[in-house]
Formats: sequence, C-alpha cells, structure tokens
Amino acid sequence: MESGFEFHARAAVPALRPYLGALIGYAYVDEPPEVHLGLPSQYLTIVISLDEPVGVAWPGAPVDKFDTLVGGLHSTAVRIGESPNVAGIQLALTPAGSRALLGIPPGELASIVINLEEVLGRPARELNEQLRERTTWEQRFDLVERLLLENWRDEPVPEPRAELGWAWRRLCETAGGVGVQDLATEVGWSRRHLTERFRAEYGLAPKVTARVLRFEQAVNRLKAQPTTRLADLAADLGYADQAHLTREWHSIAGCSPRQWMTEELPFVQDRNEDPLPESEA
Repeated sequence: MESGFEFHARAAVPALRPYLGALIGYAYVDEPPEVHLGLPSQYLTIVISLDEPVGVAWPGAPVDKFDTLVGGLHSTAVRIGESPNVAGIQLALTPAGSRALLGIPPGELASIVINLEEVLGRPARELNEQLRERTTWEQRFDLVERLLLENWRDEPVPEPRAELGWAWRRLCETAGGVGVQDLATEVGWSRRHLTERFRAEYGLAPKVTARVLRFEQAVNRLKAQPTTRLADLAADLGYADQAHLTREWHSIAGCSPRQWMTEELPFVQDRNEDPLPESEA
C-alpha cells in the first residue's frame, strides 16, 4: 500500500503480453486528488472505474466523465479528476494491441478519449458491472483478461507495413534517440513519406513520438530516482541542458519536473513500471 492509496499489479497472461502491460488496480484510501496529470507515453490507456465515473479533460477543454474509457497516443498531458472516483483498473495497451484486441488502428484513437463501450460494445458495459461485484483484485484481473481474450480478433485488422513497425520499434528501443532522417534511411523511404505514413498509422509524427518517448524516459527515471539532479538527467537523455529539459516538460506536461514530482507523485494512473518484458516492448 502506498501513502494515500492502494496499488495492485499483475502481469498479463503470456498470450496478451505482446499487446498489454501489467494489469493495475488502484484504490484511494483518502480523498482522491482534485486533479492530476495523465502523461503521454508509448501506450494507449484503458481505464475502468469501480465506482464513480472518471473525469478527463484535454488542456483548455471541459471535463468529460467515463465509467470505462480508452485513450489513444497523445503528446500533451490530460487532466484527470474533478470526480469522486476512488477505485478502478488501468491497462497500458501497445499500438499492436489496439489492432489485435480492440480492432482499431492506433491512429484512429490518437489524441482522443472515448467510452470503451464505443469500441467493444455491450461486453464493455457488462464487464464494468461484473467488476463491481467482485471482491478481490485477482478476480477483477481475471475478468478483464477474459474479456480481452474473448474479443481477440480471429481476423485482426491488417498489420501496418513492416517499415512502420520497424520505425516504431527503433524509436521505442532508443527512447526517441534516432533522428527522423536516419530512421527514413533505415527503412528506405524519404523523410516526408515516412512522416506521412507514420502519422497516419500512429496518430503522431515520428519527431513528436521521439519527444514523447524521451519525456517518458525522463518520467520513469524520476519515479525510480527522485533525487536525480535535473542537470544530470538532461545530459543523460540527450537534452541540450537543464533549461531544455524544463522547457520540454512545460510543453508536454504543463509544469516543471520538480513541480510534477511535488504535486503528482505517487498517483497510480501514471504508474507504468516495466509494463512489458523488454523483448516484447
């Protein structure tokens, strides 16, 4: 149990691991924070409330409420809160998982949050009802896995071109450390063609994806080592200097790294520690 909330996690069954990170359950012991941030990462997000609807809002937009939701890849933080929601389940979904388990190319979900029922239909609503009847996290996780396995596409949405899968993996493996021109050269396309096809598939251009992945690495480093000097972190991750790192945080998260650490840690919706084995990321 963390201070202020309970945190539960279980690895997905082997069949789901190429598509799904750990199953995470959260339950606030005290009052939930009024608002916190849902940060961009290399994963799509599924959240299923176990009580009140979850409130979500994009910067400058009003709050929408969801009993179940799926959010696509995005490059700026969303606000989560303004709701009495205190318990739920969160899943990190790979872009390949979007095709295999939801039947939707990840680009169609980019920078939006919608009700999971719009994607999976009645089973998503029934899952939400059944989860509230279960009394243990293991039972709840079993139910979620069962739904995803039953919804597995016998004829999945066709895979993207191999060049796009390669480009995505290279960006993830290097945490955004490979340049777009180098990436284009590796796959044998022009930079413009790669950018257009990549954006169509994933919803983000490769340069924006690289920024998100480097930011994600910075987030994970600060979670694991909160005393890290920001100047050292900037140097390790290839930012020009600490000021560059801070500007990127303001652009993506809307706050400085230290402000985020003070106000946001540790909130379970943003905990995504080792969601997949490295060989399957």
